[in-house]
Amino acid sequence: MRTYKITLSYDGSRYQGWQRQANTDNTIQFIVERTLSNIVGYRIKINGSGRTDAGVHAREQVASTTLSKLYDLEDLKNQMNNSLPEDIRVVNLELVPNGFHARKSAKGKKYEYYIDCRDKPDVFSRRYCYHFPEKLDLEAMKKASKYLIGAHDFSGFTDATDAKSTRRQVLSIKIVSNGEKVRITYYGNGFLYHMVRIMTGTLLEVGTGKRDPRTILEAIKTRDRSKAGFLAPARGLFLRKVYY
Repeated sequence: MRTYKITLSYDGSRYQGWQRQANTDNTIQFIVERTLSNIVGYRIKINGSGRTDAGVHAREQVASTTLSKLYDLEDLKNQMNNSLPEDIRVVNLELVPNGFHARKSAKGKKYEYYIDCRDKPDVFSRRYCYHFPEKLDLEAMKKASKYLIGAHDFSGFTDATDAKSTRRQVLSIKIVSNGEKVRITYYGNGFLYHMVRIMTGTLLEVGTGKRDPRTILEAIKTRDRSKAGFLAPARGLFLRKVYY
């Protein structure tokens, strides 16, 4: 058996997220599994580095799988891309040591969230930005983001009910503006269900003056979801990179 690392890029707009589900075939994982199974001639399963929610995009999602023999990497990559929908692409295919697992072997992840603050949404990026027509105090948001840095129990920043552990480490948060668009980049050892989107909603509330930055400490200390901000929409979120 040979282990393969698959790096994928996808527009999540019309899919029900990454994770395979019993009640729908409209997930990234299922479609990639079906495509690769049809090519190799037997049923295979792939493991992703983590779930992305319905509507969330990925520039470099990573998956792993084992196949029965050695394939020509470029040929297999081309066959997959010829069969996949146009909004899912294999950007890289590698042979890796047996034992590699896309999720278990991951050391860190980077997410990017895009916000469009102009009065009317940009016609060309409206599916990939959260239209938030408010004036933002970026300095206040940067100050608030520092309270999220470090290893914490992030129970107050997730909608997960079945997580084995809610402790994560956020290594950095960068907030930059380009005209009327804002990008928030999160880097950490892992993120909980909805965690990045809740952190984004919280920082946006700080940026509009609706929230004092110090309330983030209360949300962390109490582990109370109601103490954190709103859930920012999925369409502005991209899984940027997985680190190994």
